[in-house]
Amino acid sequence: MSKRILIALTSHAVLGDTGRSTGFYIGEAAIPWEVFTAAGYTVDLVSVAGGNPPRDGEDPADPLQRRFLTDTRVAAQLTNTPAPDAVDTSAYEAVLFAGGHGTMWDFPANPALARLAREVYERGGVVGAVCHGPAALVGATLSDGSYLVAGKKVAAFTNDEEAAVGLSGVVPFLLADRLTAQGATHIPADNFTAQVVADDRLVTGQNPASARGVAEAIVDALAR
Repeated sequence: MSKRILIALTSHAVLGDTGRSTGFYIGEAAIPWEVFTAAGYTVDLVSVAGGNPPRDGEDPADPLQRRFLTDTRVAAQLTNTPAPDAVDTSAYEAVLFAGGHGTMWDFPANPALARLAREVYERGGVVGAVCHGPAALVGATLSDGSYLVAGKKVAAFTNDEEAAVGLSGVVPFLLADRLTAQGATHIPADNFTAQVVADDRLVTGQNPASARGVAEAIVDALAR
């Protein structure tokens, strides 16, 4: 396989009925992009609906975000990302599902995203997800019909963190609970502290603070 990694982004721009905007959390794409690029990987972007995905958590003072958003290749891709159905997964060693609250609406039970995860995983690649990105794993199954997360340890945005940001009643479900219901063992850390869990080529992280650790664990897994 070529040294390529795919980062998947949400296309959902509205935070429930709050009137607030959401999208993919920029740091959860920018930090892994930096780690992957430094490790010699080419990074491609995909979004649920294609086109220019909505953004959340943008910080103009963050030099890493600036490098990501102004990188010529990244900027061109963000202008017109492909939709998942247009992606040939055989080109990628890993796929990372970046977070942002938007994922809670368009990542779960999404056949196109599930295909990305299933094909990369079953070919021996690594599937990663950070913060709310594990919403892509909700409903994702392997070829035998079993849930990809069944029997695996995972990290994801916790119920306590959702309550702390005041969105427990806004999101359509609580992510940690749904993953647990599909057979995963959710392993939480203290609120908003880094937590990365790697289990059999599935690498997940709890929150934005976990983005670098998830990316580094993906690189480590690919080196084995």
